[in-house]
Amino acid sequence: MASRVLNQAALLREVRRLRRTGKRIVTTNGSFDLLHIGHVRFLQRASKLGDALIVLLNSDSSIRKLKGPTRPILSQRDRAEMLAALRGVDYVTIFNGDTPLLLLRRIKPDIHAKGGSWKPERIAAEKKLVESWGGKLRLFPMVGGHSTTKLIEAIRKRG
Repeated sequence: MASRVLNQAALLREVRRLRRTGKRIVTTNGSFDLLHIGHVRFLQRASKLGDALIVLLNSDSSIRKLKGPTRPILSQRDRAEMLAALRGVDYVTIFNGDTPLLLLRRIKPDIHAKGGSWKPERIAAEKKLVESWGGKLRLFPMVGGHSTTKLIEAIRKRG
């Protein structure tokens, strides 16, 4: 599965190849720390929106900045490999920023899918950017209340 985990330069070469063959590109982004059924169901739905699904994965350092010093639970390398092993996920790349905006600008996906809980200000920026080249933002609700935070809490309670 590691061959589907690409650095950003290799991913952008692959995006150019996909574009030349007329493929519809879908992106999503997130931490995907402690992969759970909500993640899997969301990624399955997102993959049906186009021909290639690219997951933009928050790096370990960006997660620590966003979620605190105890996160992530799993390393970016492990998270990337698990995501790449899922049917429907074509490529995974890791980014260091707080948001995926710079990478989205370079990929220019046809559709950018968001799942789970959304921060309105982040959605607004991603929506505006993706729509600037004619792309669309698709929002999916959280699946059955599944979240990494709830999973971590449940594990701690069972401790």
